[in-house]
Amino acid sequence: MAVRCKTQTLQVIDTEYSADAVEWCPLDDWGAVLACGTYQLKKPESEPCGQDNDDPHLRLGRLYLYHYDPHQIFSPVSELQKIEMAAILDMKWCHVLLSDSPILGIANAKGALELYRLQGNGESSRVQAACSMDLGDECLALSLDWSTGRRESTSPVKIICSDSRGHLSLLQVEESAPSLDIVCQWKAHGFEAWIAAFNYWNCDVIYSGGDDCLLKGWDTRATPDSPVFTSKRHSMGVCSIQSNPHREHVLATGSYDEHVLVWDLRQMKQPTSDTHVQGGVWRLKWHPTDRSLLLAACMHSGFHILDSASDGCPVVSSYVLHNSLAYGADWSRVSLPGNSMTNSEPASLLAEESVPAGSDTTTQKLEQSMQNLKIFYESPTASFDVVLEDDAGGYVPEPSRKTGDLPVTEDTKLDKCGLAQTNVLATCSFYDHVLHVWRWQSQRLNLVE
Repeated sequence: MAVRCKTQTLQVIDTEYSADAVEWCPLDDWGAVLACGTYQLKKPESEPCGQDNDDPHLRLGRLYLYHYDPHQIFSPVSELQKIEMAAILDMKWCHVLLSDSPILGIANAKGALELYRLQGNGESSRVQAACSMDLGDECLALSLDWSTGRRESTSPVKIICSDSRGHLSLLQVEESAPSLDIVCQWKAHGFEAWIAAFNYWNCDVIYSGGDDCLLKGWDTRATPDSPVFTSKRHSMGVCSIQSNPHREHVLATGSYDEHVLVWDLRQMKQPTSDTHVQGGVWRLKWHPTDRSLLLAACMHSGFHILDSASDGCPVVSSYVLHNSLAYGADWSRVSLPGNSMTNSEPASLLAEESVPAGSDTTTQKLEQSMQNLKIFYESPTASFDVVLEDDAGGYVPEPSRKTGDLPVTEDTKLDKCGLAQTNVLATCSFYDHVLHVWRWQSQRLNLVE
């Protein structure tokens, strides 16, 4: 089995501040709305007479709201709104309406969870602050997840947050306002709790990952004073987790150790697959409808799409046109008009863009191109204060790369191609402060020798 892929950049947007989070609204009537969050360190003003100020850096943020028009060939994305706020470390939309409105949750550098209500529709869409909750003193809110990941109405709706103190906070959302109430908080990790996520099939169960290199599971029906399991399978900080909303018992995790692991939750001793992606895995997103495709934001190696239905969960496509740390990534649910891939396309397309499942070609090319780069991140309080350096200490942008090659010979022919699908994705990167909107077309192929 192989996958024939094409990528096309639709638009590149300068976010001015460093971009670290992007989220398409998952609700059908608002699927063209895209949110982008930023995180910018600002040095404090100098003291008189040239003296240095020892005050800590300010963490500034900006929330952008965009509208995507699939009928526009050029520049399909237009800015709707821009709001100054504390630096944003994570944000996610609720997958169901609350009080008849879409709700965006934001985890910020002031240690707060904020909810914003989306009003209007299409190009008239705007967000307005609805409520907020402080998670604790002297901390950064690092991540959040909604209990509504299967896009089914759950009662009550809950949010799990993680913070830089290693704590998790479980909050209940009162839908009428909406408003937030803290259900419980507990110490989960020895250092930063980079990520927390629900089991979408059983929202009493929560998973968390921390800078202590541990992946933990929790059952909130009991006092969460001890985890139901602890995995040491990752060798560095665990910073991304997502339950598969289409397949029960399937969990994906990523780490600074540059590995994406897919797990069967019924057997947590070993993952079902282990993919080396050559970059710290900051975010993982399962495809909104395809149960097998997984999008990974891999810091200094770009963005990769993995196929968990194939042996070894190989990388089938890569988007490496960003020139800085790959942090934010998301799939759009927008339906695209008139896009298809046909078997009549020339063999040169296959040679350039198709990747056979299980091939080592992609991994080898990534290793060759990334061997001179290394990533540093400060711990335990810096969070996004990261530096990309070469061995001499200078900043190095990532080189351009291609996905793996599929050799096409006269003995190779196509047999029973699967249906093609076209997706729009948004990705953002940090130091170059850019948001990319791009199209990905794919088609599964059976190759017969």
